[in-house]
Amino acid sequence: MQKSSLPSLRETYNSSDTKPFGGYVAYHMFQNCYPDNYIQTIREPFEKTAANSDDTASVYFSASQNLYTDEKDVDGILDFVYKGNTVFFAASNFDTILLRKLSCDVHSFDPYLQGVPFYRQTHVKLISDISNPADSFGYYYKPFENYFAEINTRYCRVVGYNASGKPNCIVFFWGKGKLFLHADPRVFSNYFLLKNDNYRYMQQLVQVMEINPQHVYYNQFYVSRNSRNSGSGSSSLSEIFKSVQLNMAFWLLLLMLLFYVLFGGKRRQRIIPEIKPNQNSSVAFTETIARLYLQKHDNKNVAEKMITYFHEFIRNHYFLNTGAGNKDFIVALSRKSGISEEKTTSLFRAIEHANQASTIDDYQLLSLNEQIQQFYKKKQ
Repeated sequence: MQKSSLPSLRETYNSSDTKPFGGYVAYHMFQNCYPDNYIQTIREPFEKTAANSDDTASVYFSASQNLYTDEKDVDGILDFVYKGNTVFFAASNFDTILLRKLSCDVHSFDPYLQGVPFYRQTHVKLISDISNPADSFGYYYKPFENYFAEINTRYCRVVGYNASGKPNCIVFFWGKGKLFLHADPRVFSNYFLLKNDNYRYMQQLVQVMEINPQHVYYNQFYVSRNSRNSGSGSSSLSEIFKSVQLNMAFWLLLLMLLFYVLFGGKRRQRIIPEIKPNQNSSVAFTETIARLYLQKHDNKNVAEKMITYFHEFIRNHYFLNTGAGNKDFIVALSRKSGISEEKTTSLFRAIEHANQASTIDDYQLLSLNEQIQQFYKKKQ
């Protein structure tokens, strides 16, 4: 069986990733927005960038799934902004250290917990000072529902809104510079920016940053930083080693664990692990895609997914080549399944009609489904 050729939907936002949720398009759009500047790719935490920079009018951009920082990073960000620079962070999950410093809070939306459709038509908007009030930028995927539940109104201003009309992009005016925070990094994904004219959303955001920056920085460090303090000089272990008591307790615990593995493990018979059968992920994905098209009321695509899944069912359960489709195949399938030859012939005529038709109405789709279900019920 051939593997699925569908692209990965993993959200990486990497500047070299051309998959739907990579950052290839955003990176090159940033280059086009600042044609007179060389885009410097940063692969280190903000603390080191700020320590090695004397800039007073530069632009720093970062889009990632998570933005995990420590105290030194946050102090470096605020000092860099205070000097007159512009910093833009887009992330689904912001570190609480940064949010506490800015006196704001983010509500992250989870479709599974809220009981709403996982995929749907959704959009974002910018304020009228930046964009036309009638303009909205949308696509069909996970909803844009993250928003800033608390905002420091003394230093902050709303820049954009999500599909529910709640602020998902804000700017802090600190010293001579500006700090932008965006709660939905998917607006900077390849998929979103290439949909219709959504590229204008990023263009209009860039226009409110520094017009003629000294330098332009594009951060890739936080893209691969998937857990707190990973890849930085500070870690949970380093905090433990700072205390003599915790240091001794750590090594004692490690020594006890070693003794348990060496001696205690031999006294017990090892549990023979259960070998789980290989899951047909391609079929599961086909069912998921079918449900997605069903929500869009695209009967043609739903029928195609049903037929694909049924052919896979025949190959796995009856070991027949569905590509034949001749009289011998129908006779063999009828015998193995226990379904009459007449009903089997009728089903494959319906499948042939569905494949050749340009559109399929609800009655045809329902009839096709009922005929296919007879084979599933017979197998149970």
